[in-house]
Amino acid sequence: MTTTAPPPGTRIVVRDAEWVVRRIAPLPDGGSQLTCTGVSELVREREAVFLTRLENEIKVLDPATTTLVPDTSPQFRRSLLYIESLLRRAVPNDRRIRVAHRAAMDEVPYQLDPALQALSQPRQRILIADDVGLGKTIETGILVSELIARGRGQRILVVAVKSMLTQFQKEFWNRFTIPLTRLDSVGIQRVRRRIPSNHNPFHYYDKSIISIDTLKQDREYRTYVETARWDIIVIDEAHNVADRGTGALRHLLARRLAKRSDTLIMLSATPHDGKARSFASLMNMLDPTAIGDPDDFTREDFQHKGLVIRRFKKDVREQMKRSFRDREIFPESFPHSAVEETANEALLAVRVRGQAGGGKRQLFSVTLEKALFSSPAACLETVAGRRNHLKRALVDEREPERRSIIRRELEGLEALAEALEAVEPSNFAKYQALLGAIRGGAPFRWNPRDPRDRLVVFSERIATLHWLEERLITDLRLRPNQVALLHGGLSDTDQQEIVEAFGNETTPLRLLLASDVASEGINLHHQCHRLIHFDIPWSLMVFRSRSATDGWIATGSVVTPRSCICWPRAQTRRSAVTLAFWRC
Repeated sequence: MTTTAPPPGTRIVVRDAEWVVRRIAPLPDGGSQLTCTGVSELVREREAVFLTRLENEIKVLDPATTTLVPDTSPQFRRSLLYIESLLRRAVPNDRRIRVAHRAAMDEVPYQLDPALQALSQPRQRILIADDVGLGKTIETGILVSELIARGRGQRILVVAVKSMLTQFQKEFWNRFTIPLTRLDSVGIQRVRRRIPSNHNPFHYYDKSIISIDTLKQDREYRTYVETARWDIIVIDEAHNVADRGTGALRHLLARRLAKRSDTLIMLSATPHDGKARSFASLMNMLDPTAIGDPDDFTREDFQHKGLVIRRFKKDVREQMKRSFRDREIFPESFPHSAVEETANEALLAVRVRGQAGGGKRQLFSVTLEKALFSSPAACLETVAGRRNHLKRALVDEREPERRSIIRRELEGLEALAEALEAVEPSNFAKYQALLGAIRGGAPFRWNPRDPRDRLVVFSERIATLHWLEERLITDLRLRPNQVALLHGGLSDTDQQEIVEAFGNETTPLRLLLASDVASEGINLHHQCHRLIHFDIPWSLMVFRSRSATDGWIATGSVVTPRSCICWPRAQTRRSAVTLAFWRC
């Protein structure tokens, strides 16, 4: 118990927590204001202010009561080791790479460039926009390791998509021994039960990784985010947080996080979606003065500020010990079946309610076409949802003219559903082309009996994936445990279990049916060198991102026949092979 203000440097116990006094300020009421830094577990590295007049008890930890233990080791070995450890913790203050080159990786010069560029700036705020497969996660680990060595990496927050949490966590630990505690909504609630109700759960762990879709929930976490600070914040797949004028929660979250740390590292292989304003939003998160007019700027406006580093495979080819392999593509044209043409004509005959007025209703026509281009099963799912919506609207509608319009659309959708149900696997041309490519010999040559020869099939629609799973198990004579589905509806743990099983030679899994969630940096290349696009996405950037996921080496391609499939021939076990279908 103390009646006077303890001097700076004193350790005190206040409110059952241990603190170090940093500053003292006298108050008019005769008391003092103590600015302290937390030492014990719940308050470590947190700053707090205490008023001596208001605190019931401030206990000073007297150094005189410290127990001194003599060093009885031979030649004072323990003392020497302690002094050596203090010397090794000396903080470097230059711009050289000090520790990252000792990581568990093959050192490649170009991967050190982002760290060197960031360390040359007053604040380390950078967008690493290297091409897919060049190792952005490793480049981030190098920079983070250097900042930790400089005493600027005590508290780290990594924000990633759900499918990348475990992989990012493993890369940081296995290569750089940086432990990231994975937090999900359940994990955060568990932390909140351990701490007082007025404490911030993001102060509990110094280094954590969390899904962006969990953290973007304003009602749950906005207050905690706005009152926490980190030394380093990493945002993976940063193109997902760009401003596209929709007020997306991901973008709002990124803007808040940009203010909660001096160091901000963004990662994206596709940082520019063709819209100047969305790219400018990323630059202005890194530096609010980077781009004055987000609608009118040039590369020179931000290039000299060191905010972006962008390399393609052609730029670093000479530094690689093994050159990147280009894929070969073999196109094969085929006609649609008569049943498919009938379904397409039925789709064109559907008169969507309010179609002439544009807006969301006209957009549904495009959605319907995209579903049909994926598979009849996907289109049937879309039609069923629309029919249910129209039936509810018909009950509520009172005007005869509008009721008549709704009925006409329902009739068109019913005719379309009937035409879609007539499309069987035997007359579904794209599926038959897929079977022919997989079963055939050269150039595809997939062997499901070889545990090191695995296959990935991409589709835009989950309904298509389920349909393919059911048909391919039968037509390829595969066991159910040899086929797995990977999509965004699965939890992060389920997704990672599937990815690990697909990359493990001892597991029975041979065929992976995946949605776009598998094109966001997931490593699928360990036992796989064949990639099939059952649907080609409307965005060619997504097509390229799929075809060149981490570990796969590929170049982009454009297929122009009216209706075709194509597949390239693998050059090595690590090169990408693609089977693609595109209806132009």
